[in-house]
Amino acid sequence: MTAPKRLPPWHEHFRLPSGRELLIRPIRPEDAGPIQGAFTLLGPDEIRQRFLYALRELTPEMAQRLSQPDPQTEFALVAAESLPPGEALVGAVARASVVNRTREAEFAILVSHFIAGQGLGRHLMRRLVKWARSKKLDRLYGDVLDSNLPMLQLAQSLGFKQVREADAAPGLVRVVLDLNEVA
Repeated sequence: MTAPKRLPPWHEHFRLPSGRELLIRPIRPEDAGPIQGAFTLLGPDEIRQRFLYALRELTPEMAQRLSQPDPQTEFALVAAESLPPGEALVGAVARASVVNRTREAEFAILVSHFIAGQGLGRHLMRRLVKWARSKKLDRLYGDVLDSNLPMLQLAQSLGFKQVREADAAPGLVRVVLDLNEVA
């Protein structure tokens, strides 16, 4: 009997309660096309909750930038079909980016409404926290629309605290996780 094939670092299979299986893996340049294509499937609320403003299209340049994080300061995962990059439909993207000259990172997560509410966002957020801790950062934070109750509840359930920034745009709440606290 042969041992199951080991997946590379940061790769894992994730089965949704619906039975659908996704592959969570680091984003690759080949994902730019599928991400750009999937953008057209997003509703206006999904776009506003992720980008914090209305955006009509994801340009090829934006998709390229998203799919090529700087490995020294950025980390991005996708949840995609188990097909080769460039062919796989991408259903979720989670990323964290170290803020220049600090020991903190900003996160962003987008889970398509087609697969939302099945635990994928929670799982991806835990992966971002694990990455931030591996980088010995002090804080992980994100700005969330105060109307995005599912994200605010998810963040709170994972230990994030809500902070009102004095210079924050109206309607935004910053959620912050102190990475030095015991998990």
